[in-house]
Amino acid sequence: MANYLTFDINGVEPEFGAPDADRILAGDPQFRTWNLEEIDGGLYSGIWEATPGKWRIVYDEWEYFSVLSGYSLVTEDGGEAVHLRAGDRMILRPGFKGTWEVVETTCKDYVIRL
Repeated sequence: MANYLTFDINGVEPEFGAPDADRILAGDPQFRTWNLEEIDGGLYSGIWEATPGKWRIVYDEWEYFSVLSGYSLVTEDGGEAVHLRAGDRMILRPGFKGTWEVVETTCKDYVIRL
């Protein structure tokens, strides 16, 4: 096995999901996730896509992501909305609480560390 990973989702079956019903604030957001790496000890990476809607988010882990397409707003409780479009990057730290609103279907690549 190579000691590198390319973010190529060809041949990877997506997993389908949605926020828990009690977290949804607007719309009917749906997710597709192509998990490319899952390592024991809590490291995950892949591609995530979500359709429009708004829901509450709570992070117990670190996440770095880069928006590939679409338009979303991430708002920390008590803070201002961060507008995210293709090319924007963000790190969410453990303890982050707020909302994620997908305005236009959004696709991002991500790395999560528990």
